[in-house]
Amino acid sequence: MIIMNDIFPEAIRKLPEADIPISGLTAYLSQDKNHQLVFMHFSQDAEVPAHSHLAQWGIVLEGKIDLTVEGEEFTYTKGDRFYILAGECHSAKIHAGYASMEFF
Repeated sequence: MIIMNDIFPEAIRKLPEADIPISGLTAYLSQDKNHQLVFMHFSQDAEVPAHSHLAQWGIVLEGKIDLTVEGEEFTYTKGDRFYILAGECHSAKIHAGYASMEFF
């Protein structure tokens, strides 16, 4: 077994970095014509304003995220999964140290 100091292994860190304008976010992108897989790590707290898009599935790898989906509040921590339906309005409070893998 390899002990990792980084949240993501080298193979993921070699992916293109996603262009997401949020301070403290490092994100790596694996993309095809029909989907995106984004590996995200936040080094500081962040707020994501309300928005909507196609469906989003995520799994929390580290830390904590507070999601508000269609006015309902949820908190997810390491090991939790979430699914946001296409078109659902959602926002987030992301806590420093949060890391996830999200499929769009």
